[in-house]
Amino acid sequence: MNLTQVIEALLFGASKPLSTRELTTAIKGAEGDDLLSNEFSRATESQTAAALEQLKIEYIEQKRAFQLVEKAEGWQLVSDPTYAPWVRQLFPAAKPIRLTPPSLETLAIIAYRQPITRADVEAVRGVAVDGVLQNLMERGLVKIAGRAEVPGRPLLYETTQFFLEHFGLRDLDELPNAEELKRRSPSAASLKRTAEAESQAPSEETVADVANVQN
Repeated sequence: MNLTQVIEALLFGASKPLSTRELTTAIKGAEGDDLLSNEFSRATESQTAAALEQLKIEYIEQKRAFQLVEKAEGWQLVSDPTYAPWVRQLFPAAKPIRLTPPSLETLAIIAYRQPITRADVEAVRGVAVDGVLQNLMERGLVKIAGRAEVPGRPLLYETTQFFLEHFGLRDLDELPNAEELKRRSPSAASLKRTAEAESQAPSEETVADVANVQN
């Protein structure tokens, strides 16, 4: 038994992504009648991180039908996209709901300028966005982040953890050309164009496909 095998077992049994810290805590805390001594009780996060990278490389080299990917909340075993046509048979697809151009533009503005008030979004778009914001919140892509420290204390909006997970992003820094788009008003077209380079994301949809969000 080695550390890599223990981590593999933890990832296989987990129902959600596990961070390096969560994995290390589980490794160090193992105890029970069948465990005379925990030889990994002094494992460190750096050792766990190294073992994760080793596993990731091994799966690629062995051409396994699954991969180890790092998501926003941690590491998770997922099926290789190559086998998606077969895996998809186990999960009846929900009918995609297409975001309207106004919704897409609003989501782009929030993604690149968050946290942002409704008034600031409307200043960029030039139209009211009350209904659009509500729609994005109902779909779990946008949430209230607090209140701005200005007169009237308007609500602030930001993208959610689901936004990152759905588009295969670990954090907002992985949004395409973020610095460039922050200097100009984002639009649906610009978001699609700059997202073309994000074809390596592990999820089925990328930011380029933000208009095709499933329920």
